[in-house]
Amino acid sequence: MPDHKTQDEQSITRLMNHRGIRPTYQRLLVAHQLFDHQEHLTADQIHERLKDRGIACSRATVYNALKLFVDKGIIREVIVDPGRTYYDSITDPHHHIFNVDTGELTDLDVNAIQLGKTPNLPRGTVLEDMSVVVRVRNDSA
Repeated sequence: MPDHKTQDEQSITRLMNHRGIRPTYQRLLVAHQLFDHQEHLTADQIHERLKDRGIACSRATVYNALKLFVDKGIIREVIVDPGRTYYDSITDPHHHIFNVDTGELTDLDVNAIQLGKTPNLPRGTVLEDMSVVVRVRNDSA
């Protein structure tokens, strides 16, 4: 990354500082993969993109940065099945459509799905988040 920060880099750095995340060089690299294009990416996709750009960043560093970002609320974790997790830089409430044939994950407006009342929660808990992943398959017709 150049010494002079672009507006996006400054915004990401401010967000990280505001959430108590030290903006290290490698954390900023990982964050840029998610925030630059607002894509849904897996940890392996982020690692590959960095590697393709000639940037040395271990897979463990990518996973650790993503876990920290999720824990601090700057990205969302979207688990589409037990073996596949995507990361989303849009943290406002919304749902997703997951195409099982292509692996594509797209946003779905929160109002596109009308849910009934929330379930009775166990005593001593509060609702943190509720999101829906709509799984689709390509039509073979």
